[in-house]
Amino acid sequence: MEDVPESYYEASVARPPVLAPLDETITVDVGVIGGGYAGISGALELAERGFSVALLEARRIGWGASGRNGGQVLVGLGSEGECAIEEQFSTEFAKRAWDVTVEGMRLVQSRITDHAIACEYRSGYLHLVVKPRRRAALERWAAHVIKEYDYPLEFIGPGEMIDWIASRRFHSAVFDSRSGHLHPLKYCLGLAAAASRAGVRIYERSPVLRMERGARPLLKTRQGSVLCRFVLLAGNVYLEEFGAAVAPELGGRIMPVGTHMIATASMGKSRADALMAGRPAASDTNYILDYFRVTADHRLLFGGGETHDARTPQALGSRMRRRMLAVFPQLSDVPVTHAWGGLVDITLNQAPDFGRLHSNIYYLQGFSGHGLAMSGIAGKIAAEAIAGDAGRFDVFARIKHSRFPGGALLRKPAAALALFYYRMLDLL
Repeated sequence: MEDVPESYYEASVARPPVLAPLDETITVDVGVIGGGYAGISGALELAERGFSVALLEARRIGWGASGRNGGQVLVGLGSEGECAIEEQFSTEFAKRAWDVTVEGMRLVQSRITDHAIACEYRSGYLHLVVKPRRRAALERWAAHVIKEYDYPLEFIGPGEMIDWIASRRFHSAVFDSRSGHLHPLKYCLGLAAAASRAGVRIYERSPVLRMERGARPLLKTRQGSVLCRFVLLAGNVYLEEFGAAVAPELGGRIMPVGTHMIATASMGKSRADALMAGRPAASDTNYILDYFRVTADHRLLFGGGETHDARTPQALGSRMRRRMLAVFPQLSDVPVTHAWGGLVDITLNQAPDFGRLHSNIYYLQGFSGHGLAMSGIAGKIAAEAIAGDAGRFDVFARIKHSRFPGGALLRKPAAALALFYYRMLDLL
């Protein structure tokens, strides 16, 4: 893989110079593995609490999902993840978990303000129903969220849809005025800059190849090592690729799923405004969903089409363009300028997977497509736990998770079969 994936996001930022890899042995309070939202957020929080922190990133900051996702800053854990928590725990417990996600959204907004991160944040999000028979399920979900979680949502009926989105594909929708969207790589780089200013020592191109456990864990890279009191594992699906020996017991608890995006050329302000009133982010409620938003420079970003591995499908731009035109046929004259993909980490029940491997080794993973807001607050509550207050961390650590069936050998074929099954459900 290249150091930096080809994407609209990479094309629209000026990255700082590559940070030097770790080439010595250093001693800190906390070693963090992973330079995405969760790792950087935890590192920033710890540094602000007075801990010395070293962050090790195998490639570049924001190289994984944190730098190439859909940019949607969402409250909640998705209906499947929320159901999993409600089935396992009381209503009060589920409300505590929901409130953490709300704080996660607010944390993104406050960090943008506090650290002057120019990342094009805009409020508003649409949950879109494609087929009439799915309207009732969306209405039930919205009514449940309003009643049980005291969170405001607005239902949009079929007769009102044209006022919200210039597409005949969608039957009805629910509008969330508090969620929103941003440029994910600009946000990630801004967060890393804030962490660096707070004293976090960040090393790029420094994959952790081995972790020696004990009272003083040792993280070994190719050229150096970090001796620390605590470890925060935030590499998600890339822990298996870059450091399979670091935490083998986490293997099988998450599944890497590929998702893909395109960006169109700029279509001008008036035409972009006409696509979606107020420019909210949006996603349909299909099993294999489409998600999209309009950028600050008047492009349409359109994503979807999950795959069971990281390989980029042939003619990705053409394939995704056909999906886009099924939603917005009026864009047939607008060229696609960028096409890219990446991995998201999902759990079997689609609830986040947080926990401890030992009393001083914490992990965060399994954000299941809701990582932009949730991973940031996850880093914060992990920092709280390391600092001695594990109350909120343990809310999530109590969630029961099962491994994906089939082990390493059969996991991908099983995922491919599951994706085929869900595509058939969408079609039928």
